[in-house]
Amino acid sequence: MQLSELKTLHVSKLLDMATELAIENANRMRKMELIYAILKAKAKNGDTIYGDGTLEVLSDGFGFLRSSDTSYLANPDDIYVSPSQVRRFNLRTGDTVEGEIRTPKEGERYVALTKLESINGFPPEANKNKIMFENLTPLHPTRHLKLERDIKSEENITSRVIDMIAPVGCGQRGLLVAPP
Repeated sequence: MQLSELKTLHVSKLLDMATELAIENANRMRKMELIYAILKAKAKNGDTIYGDGTLEVLSDGFGFLRSSDTSYLANPDDIYVSPSQVRRFNLRTGDTVEGEIRTPKEGERYVALTKLESINGFPPEANKNKIMFENLTPLHPTRHLKLERDIKSEENITSRVIDMIAPVGCGQRGLLVAPP
């Protein structure tokens, strides 16, 4: 079962699930409390629960899986990722992580990630040898992209001026600013 699926369900459907799982006082709980109670009941039955999100690694070394539903802002619904998992799998802020989760233990506030299933859509082992962007070697364009055409007309002047003032190479990024 996916945590994101439970978050998208309406409260009435969550209440139906809670009555099926024999959760007491379900009608008095808020939506997130109800989701946690359902997760605990499913975990007691032996079901595995999966969660996903975009990782934000904090300065203390641990991280949280943020959701696009909350615009990637800090939220009590976030999934905690331990510092050992961040180090072992070479995780960085912005990685999309999916895995098995567990409900909060006594004294904990967040759902925790217990087992990683995928990082950015690939197996976790593939992420261990990932090179940081800052350490990549830049490759500069070697071939000139000619903007001017071989026709002799007034409309060719603009592209010729661009070629003379700011030449563009194949593989180079550029930003064109033009009125709508």
